[in-house]
Amino acid sequence: MHPSPADDAAAPDKGTGRRAIDPRRLRADDLRYLLAVARTGRLVAAADALGVDHTTVSRRIAALEKSLGQRLMERGTEGWSLTEAGKTVSENARAVEEALVRVADAASGQGAPSLRGTVRVNAPDGFGTVIATPALARVRRHHPDLHVELITATRQLTRHPSGFDLALAIGQPAGSRLVTEHLTDYALGLYASDEYLARCPTPASIADLREHALIFYIESMLQVGDLDIERHLPGLTPAFSSTNVFAQLEATRLGVGIGVLPAFLAQRSQLRRLLAREVDIRLPITLAVRRDAVTHPAVGAVRDALRREAADRGAELIPE
Repeated sequence: MHPSPADDAAAPDKGTGRRAIDPRRLRADDLRYLLAVARTGRLVAAADALGVDHTTVSRRIAALEKSLGQRLMERGTEGWSLTEAGKTVSENARAVEEALVRVADAASGQGAPSLRGTVRVNAPDGFGTVIATPALARVRRHHPDLHVELITATRQLTRHPSGFDLALAIGQPAGSRLVTEHLTDYALGLYASDEYLARCPTPASIADLREHALIFYIESMLQVGDLDIERHLPGLTPAFSSTNVFAQLEATRLGVGIGVLPAFLAQRSQLRRLLAREVDIRLPITLAVRRDAVTHPAVGAVRDALRREAADRGAELIPE
């Protein structure tokens, strides 16, 4: 997708020097293609959501760019993202998309508007699975025509977010293209299995941890600064590392060492908490929404469900 010279849909405005766009020459349906790529960050994924092939998506967005005389999408290392012009267009395109849904509901005789379309959520592995999934399941039960996608990975959000409508992130993501709010805090601590403690002496202080194998993230591949173990346990290096928190949990359960684990996961596995007073790490979870998705009813429903789930399960996230 590349910008094309504007055709006769756009003529220079003598007063401002900017091109005046004739709305009669725009195809409202092309805006749906723009929104689909903005949500997924991928042409193929957008094509699947729209029920067409990816060449059709590319062609329709190119036609929209030509009509508007501006480049709306740009390709980066993580897929396609909106340009500043594209962001402005997509924010207004949401209203068109929602109007089409209301028209379909009215034509089918449905009294109240239904929630349809696709909402894509990014979340860390553990939080996404244990906390976000029940919230998303509840939304789906109430809105069976809505498609929900959950992508789990513990990574930092980029300054040019793409490929999601709403994201949960550890810490505070950077970037003005997101509307963010503090969702909740969660606690991490030291945990070990009975089998491990039967073989190795129980540490009585943080200094004793130097004699034990720690389990945590791979430092060289860690993309979330708040999870840097040096911040919380200076001078200690994990002996068993994984990018996946469930692998860390399983290694701890199998007696490989002492895991630095979220309490909401460890408490489900009959592990023993160690040095609870000395090591009580608290990290924030931020709820971030793309600016062009803030007013979308389906995104709002998912957002509310995540807020409610986090509030209801506060005792798991930060146990006493």
